[in-house]
Amino acid sequence: MRNLRNNLRAADAIAAGIAIALHSGMTLEDIGGEIKTCASAMNSLYGSVVFDEWAVVSIAANKARVLFYTGPRNDEFLKHFVGDLGALRADLLGGKLGAGDFEFSRHAAGTQFEAFLVLAPGIYLLCNNTRESMDTISKNPRWLGAQVPFVELAETIREQPLVLTWDTKFLARA
Repeated sequence: MRNLRNNLRAADAIAAGIAIALHSGMTLEDIGGEIKTCASAMNSLYGSVVFDEWAVVSIAANKARVLFYTGPRNDEFLKHFVGDLGALRADLLGGKLGAGDFEFSRHAAGTQFEAFLVLAPGIYLLCNNTRESMDTISKNPRWLGAQVPFVELAETIREQPLVLTWDTKFLARA
């Protein structure tokens, strides 16, 4: 009987370890806080707003679902999503990038996304400046330093990718 109890305790410990392993990444709420911190740091280093639109989007079965959004196009974001992927479409939908990987589109303009960061398989952070192109942004000598918080965010995501669970609370628009 004692061996049976010890085996059950071991099984419980293993199950608990598996549960911890499955939930060892960041929550959507954590990501939202990290995004706001990153945006603030980038803007401070750049001297003005780098990206005025930040969105966490899940893409599955050719459908996008907004999980978090802050920016000027609350109602129009999904309507123009496919066109706004622009030059980033192939990399974003190619499935070859892992959590923490990112790409910039040098020629994005208007509402086309300037950058994305993989948060987890099928989940992406999209960044956009709806008023300036990436080409214009990158000509500012402060751009190089303003990239540091973005790269730090990418490294954080690489170490702790986003984890969605059945009880994930989706964030309201900021």
